[in-house]
Formats: sequence, C-alpha cells, structure tokens
Amino acid sequence: MDDTANTVRAPIQDLREWLARVEEIGELVRVDKPVDRDEEMSAISYLLAKQKPSPAALFSKVVGFDNNPIGARHLWSPFGPSVRRIAISLEEDPDTPTVELIRRTKDKLKRRTPPREVQRSEAPVYENTITGKDIDLDLLPIPKHWPRDGGRYAGTCDAVITRDPETGYLNIGTYRMMQQDKNHVGLYLSPGKDARLHIQKAWDKGEPLHVAAAWGIDPLFMLVGSQSFPKTVSEYEYAGGIKGQPIPVVKGTTTDLLIPANAELVIEGILRPNALKAEGPFGEFTGYYGKPEAACPLVEVTAVHYRTSPVLTNALMADYPSCEQSGFFAIVRSAKIWDDFDKLGVLGIQGIYSHPAAAGGFGMTIISLQQRYAGHAAQVLALAAQVPGGAYYTKFIIAVDEDVDPTDIDQVLWAMGSRCNPIDDMDILRNTWSTPLDPSQNPPEKRPYGSKVLINACKDHRYLPVFSARTTLRKSTYDKVAARWEELGLPGKAPQVRAFESEERFVYQEEGQKSR
Repeated sequence: MDDTANTVRAPIQDLREWLARVEEIGELVRVDKPVDRDEEMSAISYLLAKQKPSPAALFSKVVGFDNNPIGARHLWSPFGPSVRRIAISLEEDPDTPTVELIRRTKDKLKRRTPPREVQRSEAPVYENTITGKDIDLDLLPIPKHWPRDGGRYAGTCDAVITRDPETGYLNIGTYRMMQQDKNHVGLYLSPGKDARLHIQKAWDKGEPLHVAAAWGIDPLFMLVGSQSFPKTVSEYEYAGGIKGQPIPVVKGTTTDLLIPANAELVIEGILRPNALKAEGPFGEFTGYYGKPEAACPLVEVTAVHYRTSPVLTNALMADYPSCEQSGFFAIVRSAKIWDDFDKLGVLGIQGIYSHPAAAGGFGMTIISLQQRYAGHAAQVLALAAQVPGGAYYTKFIIAVDEDVDPTDIDQVLWAMGSRCNPIDDMDILRNTWSTPLDPSQNPPEKRPYGSKVLINACKDHRYLPVFSARTTLRKSTYDKVAARWEELGLPGKAPQVRAFESEERFVYQEEGQKSR
C-alpha cells in the first residue's frame, strides 16, 4: 500500500474554493471569450476530455447574455477523467494512487456527520432571491448538450433534495432536469430511485411533494448524490463524513427542505399530484440518447436563490473518457461496493474497481481478492451483483486474484485469458435491477430489467497447489532497479508492481484438493 501523505488543509467549503484548488494543480481552463450555450460548450467539454491531462472548463461569457441581470457563469467537466480532481473533491491529496484513494474513500463512507443548520443571514445562497411572478428561467443560460436533446438541461451536475413523506429523511440525488418553460422543469427519475419513491408515496395520498435542486454545487454533492445508499440515511451525512465536518444547510423559503447554504444557485419547487409532462430525449451516460419520457414529474418553481455571479455546474454524459460520471464512479462507486463488503464481513478483499470506460462506470465491477476458502470467489461475485452499491445496471462482474491490480484493465484481461475457463467460470443472473437507459435491452419496454454475467478469473481454488506458477520479479531485484531508475537514464518513474516472486511454497490443503 502506498503511504502517500495527505496535504493537511481545511475542508473545501464551496465551489469557488474548489475552483481555486483545481487551478493550483493546473487543471482549470478559463474561457473568457463568448461561447454559445447550445452545443458549443458541450462540444468543448467533450473534446477537452480527450486530452491528457484533461482540464475542467470555466466559461465566463455566454453568447446572448451580455447584459443579463443574474450574470451566471458555467463550469463544465468538474471531474472528467481526472483522478486528481476527484481526489481534491474527496478531501485527499491529488497524487493519491487510485486503489489507495478508493480504500480511503471506503473508510470515509463509514462516517456519518449530520448537517449543521445556519441562519439565512449566514447562507451565501441567499444573496439574491426571486419568487412569484418574477421567476423567469430564461434569465439563466441553461444549455443544450446534444443535437437531438429534447430541450435545455439545467440539472446535470446537480443535487436534487426531497424528503420521504413517511420517515422525514432527506435524500440528495443527481437527476436530469429539463427546462419546460419560465417556471417549470421536468424531473427524470429511473425506477427505484429515492426521489421517485418519495413522489409516489406523496401522490398515492393525493398530496404534493416539495423539491429543491442546487444547480451550482460543490462537486462533492454530485459524488454522493449519484450513489446508492441506504434509504434511511441522508447523503448530507455521508458528505459531512467525507469532509470531516458538518455540511452547512439552511431552511428553504417556500419549501420545508434544508438546502446547501453555500450552493451557487438553488431552485425550490413543488410537485403537485399527478403533474406530468413529456421530457427528453437526452444524451445519457451510456453514450446514447435515452428515450423520450411521455410522462415525467413536473416541478413548479416557487423560488430561485443565487450568489452574485453564480457558477452553474454541468455534467456531460457521453462515451468514455468524455462522460462526466466515469472518473468519479470509478472511485466512489468502487468505494461504496467495498464498504458494502466490509459491512457483510467478507474477508480478503484487496481492491474493487468500477471501470470508467464501461457505460460511465456502471457497466463493470472488478474485485481483487485473496482466496481463503472454497467458494470464496463465487460468493464475492454473487454479492457484488446485489449489494446496494453495485446492484443497479452493472452487467459484468469479474473476480481476480490479489496479484492482479483491478484498476489495470490489461492485467484483468490477462487474468481472464489465463485463469478463466468459460464453461466452468461464468454464470448469468437474469431479471436484475437495471435502467430504461440501457440501449442493449430491446424492446425498450424490457429495460427496467437487466442481466449480469459473473466471471471468475481467479485461479481455480481446487487446484491452487498445482496451478502454473506465474513469472514474477524478485522483490530485491525490483527494488534495486527502481532505486537506479533515474541513474540509468530511464524515462519517468519505475512502474509499480503488485506481484513478486514468493519463496513461500506451502498452500493449505482443503479436503478434495490435490497436493503438489
């Protein structure tokens, strides 16, 4: 394990402080020339993600909004494929190695720190407020991302806040929100998502539901809002646990909700019973358009609060590496699944990785484990398919041994090619939890259901004593070469190695195993 030390700094308090830290590491591009909000900003974001390193982009001028009274700016690709920006958002050193960052995030997810309510006079988001007939969403440069999008989307890198009408718990989710008119937005929700359950509970009683949405956020809110947590604990508590201090929140003015006090811009609204309107399509995390929704919950906006010159946060959904969620899903979703394993008491987990190139980090989960008993790998595969952090959408779940780095797809493919016997080592789960956004499931009516393949790419546990020995370096030889790397004039730094030649040959025999 790498012992990269954290840079001791106070936790980030808002998006502006986050921007300053990202600029410090050279991963922020400021675009001061006017840029069109319709497809041009998204095109720049898409292309920047193809670069290495790939910076976030802050647009200060929007075509057609020169004399706009709100003066909103745009941040695109807060994360992109950058592990360094993700680490900053998780309050870690930007140079923390990937598996170690996942491990640290997993440990932070065990913490619960309730939010801290502040007075409205202390909340920067209340610097400016618009209510009633003065609400006009056309004053905001809400962008269109893709040519075939059904409208302009304000809610992409957002935090949508609802309250369970039965238990009172506050949920924060990341859901797309399309502008419908001057004071209405559509709220798209996949089956099983928390806000959708809240809406259904309220509407079943013939009651409205309050909703708030932060459209300019500390990126940490998207990290936690996009994950699957227990439906009894607020994401505010997880965010506070990651920061190591309570998240400041403030009471809404037209809703009964607590909103992020330091947000850039927040709308409050109401979902009246059975208020629905067509929405979409929208270019989604799969790299394809989601189908239009004929009946999508309609939010009536009752208030708009914003800081002076607010920064709107935008997440482009696309193919990898331009898909905004890919990079942070690889970290946070992996950490959540690993945390689920810890809660279940499963031993031997060495690393977990939701590969970012697989449908925005949703499509594939790779688990590195040290096999300790018969059936260990099969147990891990089955659990990874159904734990809260990994059940949604995931199609391919792969188990590898502890000598394989799960973040290195070349090593994973090597393990699949040399340790997996398909007729014995692959199983399929059917009718699992999926999404209407999966383009591979047809006809579209089948899409809330999916399937998963479990791939055991570990050495066959029954034959560990006689399994072919892999070629590995001696640790002493590696250390000698690594120490002389620069002296020898070799480029960069010596690559990290996970597996070394072992002098220990004894393997414990279980009944039924063959001895060497």
